[in-house]
Amino acid sequence: MTGQECEIAWFSALCDDDYEFLGVPDAQLKSSWEHCRNIVMRAEEGGFDNILLPSGYSLGLDTTAFAAAVATQVRRMKLLWATRIGEDWPPQLARRIATLDRILGPDAAGTGGRLNVNIISSEMPGEKIASAARYARATEVMTIVRTLLNGQALDHEGEFYQLKLEPPRVTTISGRAPAFYFGGLSPDARDCAAQGADVYLMWPDTMPNVREIIADMTARAATYGRTLRFGYRVHVVVRETEDEARAYADRLLSKLDDAAGAAIRQQSLDANNFGVQRQAELRGAAGGDGFVEDNLWTGIGRARSGCGAAIVGNPDQVLAKLRAYQAEGIEAFILSGYPHAQEADLFARHVLPHIHHGPLTF
Repeated sequence: MTGQECEIAWFSALCDDDYEFLGVPDAQLKSSWEHCRNIVMRAEEGGFDNILLPSGYSLGLDTTAFAAAVATQVRRMKLLWATRIGEDWPPQLARRIATLDRILGPDAAGTGGRLNVNIISSEMPGEKIASAARYARATEVMTIVRTLLNGQALDHEGEFYQLKLEPPRVTTISGRAPAFYFGGLSPDARDCAAQGADVYLMWPDTMPNVREIIADMTARAATYGRTLRFGYRVHVVVRETEDEARAYADRLLSKLDDAAGAAIRQQSLDANNFGVQRQAELRGAAGGDGFVEDNLWTGIGRARSGCGAAIVGNPDQVLAKLRAYQAEGIEAFILSGYPHAQEADLFARHVLPHIHHGPLTF
């Protein structure tokens, strides 16, 4: 176990995104309380630090209800709970965050909670708002929620919210707002993250682009007198040999119908955003085997909107790739694989013991 410490998170497929063969629905892997709880508990048993509970209006389970239930079952791991800003009211959101934090209980040190929040700059289902306005609203929400959860009185006069409130009686365990994780590639999204996020998340990209994004976001945050930390959301296929990993990646796509894959990509509410378009560009730039650079395979994006590439290789190759991202400034990884419970076990067995890891502290 060598190298600097980083946070290693897994992913629970609350949004009907679990397969043995990509694009082929499987009743045994469909999002349900039992199936998604099983993924969470396998990640907890495997030693992961955190788990992303994603949110999608039209797909799968309600993230808040699931988070509240599973919070009573995990004993060590943090939850990265995703919330769609367009579907909430900021004071209620603050109270909900504090309540979930209390249900989860204290961290290992006993000084803080075990809840992180993935802020999604969404619309209300059925609503259409221009990108600039949507991200401006998300910036206001982060300001409001952080103020209230930091125990401060709120006097906010913004474009979207005019609120004068005392903080809620229920506080987080630490008495502070939890960390806000936030992703988005457009100029509006980047500016929103620079003003309000704690951890800026990016989807898979080539190493030069990862480097450029980190440099740009560091500079943007500095203009607001802030600093950001950086996270990387990517799938993983790890096997004992590279040939086995590549063969398994090919197997994942072996039953994919291209029309079905396109339909899956269009199902998501974010199907046309900057980040999704960039994932499509990566697929277009990849070679015939789907690899766009060493060990970064874009085939998963043929049947998935959003994060569309995987680190594929043997344990040493996967570990080297993660360390290369760390060297660029990535401190948190949110990983997943197909099927999610099986791949969590494989990563926990082959890679996790060789990583110096732990939850991010703020």
